[in-house]
Amino acid sequence: MGLRTSTLLALLAVLLPIPSTATAAAVAKAIDLSKMMSQRLELPESLVGPESVAFDGHGGGPYASVADGRVLRWDVANASWTTYAYSPSYTENVCASPATSELPPVVRESLCGRPLGLRFHLDSGDLYIADAYMGLMRVGPGGGEATVVATETGGAPLRFTNGVDVDQVSGEVYFTDSSQSYQRWQHRMVTATGDSTGRVMRYDPRTNHVTVLLSNVMYPNGVAISADRTHLVVALTGPCKLLRYWLRGPMAGESEVFIDLPGYPDNVRPDGNEGYWVAIHREKYEFPFGVDKHLVGIRINAEGEKLQEMKGPKNVRPTELMETRDGKIYMGSVELPYVGIVST
Repeated sequence: MGLRTSTLLALLAVLLPIPSTATAAAVAKAIDLSKMMSQRLELPESLVGPESVAFDGHGGGPYASVADGRVLRWDVANASWTTYAYSPSYTENVCASPATSELPPVVRESLCGRPLGLRFHLDSGDLYIADAYMGLMRVGPGGGEATVVATETGGAPLRFTNGVDVDQVSGEVYFTDSSQSYQRWQHRMVTATGDSTGRVMRYDPRTNHVTVLLSNVMYPNGVAISADRTHLVVALTGPCKLLRYWLRGPMAGESEVFIDLPGYPDNVRPDGNEGYWVAIHREKYEFPFGVDKHLVGIRINAEGEKLQEMKGPKNVRPTELMETRDGKIYMGSVELPYVGIVST
């Protein structure tokens, strides 16, 4: 190869870089929900909003938090949903039939509770529930009425409890309070006003103590602890970012932007390979017309680099993408009447 030829090729390599292995893999593994959603676990009639999806330590589930204030469990043998948990203020004759209730939706939701994030402590079998109105709750193995374990910290009440994750080694629980100014039914105002009164907290079940790790945060939503337990990844819905908060190491107590996102994230969940699935509820610059397809999720690695995209119809706006060991992805949505299963 002559000098002139090699110089030309080197110049082309700079101007037209060859895609990295990660980029090529992301393109090759893109997921289209319209083709790869293999099953829908339909909720009971009139119910909507399986915000979060969880599995217990025995692989049982999925469990889903729904709009009438309950956590449901999928009964595989009977292919149906059963009630697993509910808040102390849940009243069946008021809460169980939201479509026919005479109460205004805002009143009913605040009375019955609105469970959002779900996460099991696998060893104990305890399920932690971030309920937007009740606070942080816990229900033991077998389910039933949940116990409220945190409603305030430092004299400031939890007004919009949202995401939750559990350190499976220590049992400590990390959760978000999305706003001190607005409640869940006012969630659009959190983004519209640029509200920055959200908090990220830790609950220690051994002492029942709640510690504020971060305050004055713009719309903290989903939260996940890293595989090595050194940091948290927090979804900031309004700013369209993921935040990394260091729990251990030389940067302990500090936070930084982990990745900028092309849309509004909701929950963030481990992908089983030290990375994360991030549910994108809506793209940042999305038009209501045109092609009926938009970004609904991305998978990133442990360094915050995008590995994979998931796209779907515009009427599908997920709040959670939960991948199981068999490679299936369970999709939750605050708007839809089912939990979707995506086969990869």
